[in-house]
Amino acid sequence: MSGRRQPEQKPTVLLFDWDNTLVDGWTGITAALNAALGAFHKPLWTIEDTKNRVRVSLKESFPVMFGDAWEHARDIFYDRFRGDHLDHVTPMPGAAEALLAGTAWPRGVVSNKAGKFLRAEVVHLGWSSHFGAVIGAGDAHADKPDPAPILMALEQLGFSAGPSVWYLGDTALDMKAARAAGVTAVLVGDASHDGGVELAAPDLHVHSAHELAAWLKSLA
Repeated sequence: MSGRRQPEQKPTVLLFDWDNTLVDGWTGITAALNAALGAFHKPLWTIEDTKNRVRVSLKESFPVMFGDAWEHARDIFYDRFRGDHLDHVTPMPGAAEALLAGTAWPRGVVSNKAGKFLRAEVVHLGWSSHFGAVIGAGDAHADKPDPAPILMALEQLGFSAGPSVWYLGDTALDMKAARAAGVTAVLVGDASHDGGVELAAPDLHVHSAHELAAWLKSLA
């Protein structure tokens, strides 16, 4: 593991982003986005487009993409997504190993995916026992990069924010949310889809979930 600084202490809590950190659900997300885009005769996206562009929650991105018709586009998106997202979600390489390695710590998920779909995916993968809090878009009064969902997850777990809490994600937005919440920002991967490691400016950087699993094993 490499990073801008080494932690002053072992973590007390591990909070994870979901998409592209623990799971690959881009096929389902892209299909739902294209259903909405196609209905408004907009150019369709590739999976790579989705990886490169999806950051904030739908309620923030769709008004920019669809203007006054964003709520209709939202309904089209969710109608499609509801039908098949569980067929497409799969663990990222090393994610299951990292979760098993992290059993010594309380863990949670904080994502900008709508809460009901996020929780359905956690159950579908058989991962419910890993997480004491699963917070998605719409669950807190604001979504990432606002710190509210991270703080909500910590409240549910019975902890306060501080440097011993780690928030692990794959984007600069995740790192921004962690810093806003006053917790340690841990980048998983190289953030090549989001401007790279330097732009993300993590407190700690692990190159893959496999590497994270090895490090958590050593800490435990």
